[in-house]
Amino acid sequence: MIEIKNIRKSFDDKVVLHNVSAKMEAGKTNLIIGTSGSGKTVLMKIMIGLLGVDSGEVLYEGRDLVRMPVKELKELRKQIGMLFQGGALFDSKTVQNNVMFPLDMFTKLSFRQKLKRVNEVLDRVNLKDTNRKFPAEISGGMRKRVALARAIVQNPKYLFCDEPNSGLDPQTSMVIDKLINEITTEFNITTVINTHDMNTVMESGDHIVYMYQGNKQWEGTNKEIIFSKDEKLNSFIFASEFLTKAKEMIMMEAEGKA
Repeated sequence: MIEIKNIRKSFDDKVVLHNVSAKMEAGKTNLIIGTSGSGKTVLMKIMIGLLGVDSGEVLYEGRDLVRMPVKELKELRKQIGMLFQGGALFDSKTVQNNVMFPLDMFTKLSFRQKLKRVNEVLDRVNLKDTNRKFPAEISGGMRKRVALARAIVQNPKYLFCDEPNSGLDPQTSMVIDKLINEITTEFNITTVINTHDMNTVMESGDHIVYMYQGNKQWEGTNKEIIFSKDEKLNSFIFASEFLTKAKEMIMMEAEGKA
């Protein structure tokens, strides 16, 4: 579990996070959602130690990342996997070498041991026998799965995903969501996803934090979000006429069963 307590962050005179507190639960898909400028990206960068804070705590199983000694922080980072928005694959490296990269950097495993682990995670994301292909030779969805395989190759306790469905068609997005959900549950990972994809919110939101103008505006599950009376949240989630009508139908059905 990751717990953030009273996080305040400013750039020059502009405050971008106002005393934000929330919990990211293990074995669940935790989403941070909000419009551009809401503070969700800054919050994620603080949680993985890329940005400092003005005040507050970021607790990993009770250990404060903000005040963690350098040696302990290095060990913690080995337990963190990161799926970047664009995948961030090396174009000049094969799929195998891309996935193996963290093992080359942070372990002393033999090549045979590393290759065995690479093949395990490629198989887990349904990319068996793609080892020798280059990123340019595979589809966008496959590249995201390679990036996911790389993110989990060190058996992380914590997985961060920045807009994992960016640039993907709806069907491929659902495949990525399903994979992340399965891996999160299967390995009891604390997964944190920064997203504005409504399908991800509705299908994968075990726990959701909605950010608005640097504040935590709402917190709950994808089941609770349907019945929320928070006007700011509703205007963000149900921005389209289609989604508004879908919500009305779900609520009418729920009232009929009550």
